[in-house]
Amino acid sequence: MTLSTARRFLIAALVLGATTLAPIRAGAEGVLIFAAASLKTALDQIVVDYELQTGEDITVSYAASSVLARQIQLGAPADLFISANPDWMDVLQDAELINTLSRVDLLGNGLVLIGAADRSSVGQIKPGYDLISALDGGYLAMALVDAVPAGQYGKAALQGLGVWNAVQDQVAQSDNVRAALALVATGAAPLGIVYRSDATAETRVSVVGSIPADMHPPIIYPAAITLSGGENTKSFLDYLQTEAATSVFLAQGFALPGG
Repeated sequence: MTLSTARRFLIAALVLGATTLAPIRAGAEGVLIFAAASLKTALDQIVVDYELQTGEDITVSYAASSVLARQIQLGAPADLFISANPDWMDVLQDAELINTLSRVDLLGNGLVLIGAADRSSVGQIKPGYDLISALDGGYLAMALVDAVPAGQYGKAALQGLGVWNAVQDQVAQSDNVRAALALVATGAAPLGIVYRSDATAETRVSVVGSIPADMHPPIIYPAAITLSGGENTKSFLDYLQTEAATSVFLAQGFALPGG
């Protein structure tokens, strides 16, 4: 088994929740990225473009930021970590598991309320909004509200709107934001709260309402090279900040930090 193949088997084991990790690698080819699930559509396209330009081998493992950060804490051989909020990056920084000089706020995002593709707008979402009536007995799909950034931002927004206490028993929580998106896309939930960028990745849903940005903390995606990352990792992180990569992110609904 090649070292590159071994890396891919390790990724699969990690995503399935394995806690027994392979020994720390040395001299592996390519770059292994751990990235928040909400980045998948845009980052997949950027990786293809980068590989065509450079011939570099890029492997990406997507999951909730909380899951990925914990895997890195357990010794997972990621070269680059892109989180959907600063908190999980702070955890790794405090544990001295990233190169702090490489840390950069890469992207911003927003929250939206989604429904089926043919569902009409629910109107302006503002404090006191009657979300219970909009659900009509169904469940609100969200990422895990106490661990996953999209869920944490969503819960904060619902608290800011003053509707969390009323709706919390009708929240269907998923492992990550893409899983919440799928619940709405398949009709398992009538409404969901996801990132603006996620809504652009699924034709079976539509944005039925935008959640005011001042109802939740700013959504920031920090990126940093881990202790196992090398010059090829730095080159890819630099590319993520170029106009070519930024244009892909913006087209997929992301924003520049602070935007």
